[in-house]
Amino acid sequence: MIRFKRADRVGGQVKKELSDLLLKEIRDPRLDSVTIMRVSITDDLRSARIYFSVAQGEERKLSALAGFKSASGYLRRKLSRRLELRRMPELEFFYDESFDRATRAIKVLETIRNAS
Repeated sequence: MIRFKRADRVGGQVKKELSDLLLKEIRDPRLDSVTIMRVSITDDLRSARIYFSVAQGEERKLSALAGFKSASGYLRRKLSRRLELRRMPELEFFYDESFDRATRAIKVLETIRNAS
């Protein structure tokens, strides 16, 4: 029997609810087209690392980080109400570079394929 830690379950809920908030309630244009990739929460539920992705380059990434910094208090309050947790984790936002790395790898493979 597979057992999931509480932090993993809460992380899944945070991801789901945060994605919903971004889609339906956040009006900040800096957070348009942002995708929540994953959420990692410490075992004591005090801190949540939220990894996001956004297309359109470095400037857009920095803009999204500024948008999250500006909206973090609002998002934390909304998530706290939705999740009904005794203590809502502090939210930290990080750009997830895995999509960029995958895109670069695909380009390299296409270059190799076209060269042969």
